[in-house]
Amino acid sequence: MSRRGGSGGRKPAVRSAKGGARSTAGGRNAAKTGKGAPKSASQRPAKKAEKVVFDAPPVVPEEPRTLRLGAVPGATPGRWIDTWNTRMPNVTLELVPIPFARQRTALTEGGIDLALVRAPFDDDGMHAIPLYEELPVVIASADSHLLAADELVPADLEGETLLTTAEDVLGVLALPTTPSAIPPLDTIENAVETVAAGVGILVAPMSLARLHHRKDVEYRILRDAPVSPVLLAWPKGATAPDIEAFVGVVRGRTANSSR
Repeated sequence: MSRRGGSGGRKPAVRSAKGGARSTAGGRNAAKTGKGAPKSASQRPAKKAEKVVFDAPPVVPEEPRTLRLGAVPGATPGRWIDTWNTRMPNVTLELVPIPFARQRTALTEGGIDLALVRAPFDDDGMHAIPLYEELPVVIASADSHLLAADELVPADLEGETLLTTAEDVLGVLALPTTPSAIPPLDTIENAVETVAAGVGILVAPMSLARLHHRKDVEYRILRDAPVSPVLLAWPKGATAPDIEAFVGVVRGRTANSSR
């Protein structure tokens, strides 16, 4: 029996239609490298990493609270209150009127958290931040000759009867006036009523003249006389975040400013 070639029993290579030889070993799938061919692990696309979603912690709303701000007569915190209400909606700012004679006591007794006070002010054991100064004015009856001038100086008051009150905040003025025979009146309001009757004049901070304004009195700025400083004060041991926040508002800090 004759042998077929020297291939050792293997099938001879066959030529493709293009004349090239291709092996038939391994069957039909051996020549396939495209679609349908099994892929190795290195050729398989990596699985997409699963997105892990963490639950956000629950938002705990701030508990409403109140900051009590004392204010002596004539003090004007309105512009700061508006800013506070916008910036701190969960903290109610309660405005508490306090008399000048009790401005320190109101702070030490704990009835208020902080206060707008007037000098002179005993700041022992207190924080006290100067805010602004008020000019003094002369309050006179509507028919007084003093009102002919737009502004006055101490020399213009020579011989005038000066009324005083228990609420005087300007202290001793050393003016060339005549002392009144009327004892010190209880309040600025009482003194303004007396001035309206044509009895004497009164010197007070401008805001108090505006506060107690009447049709039968007028006022003029008094130059070269003591001013009335207004301060923000609170006890040193009582500093709290809400107080610091209000100090920031008063000092003009923005909501994102650091202390």
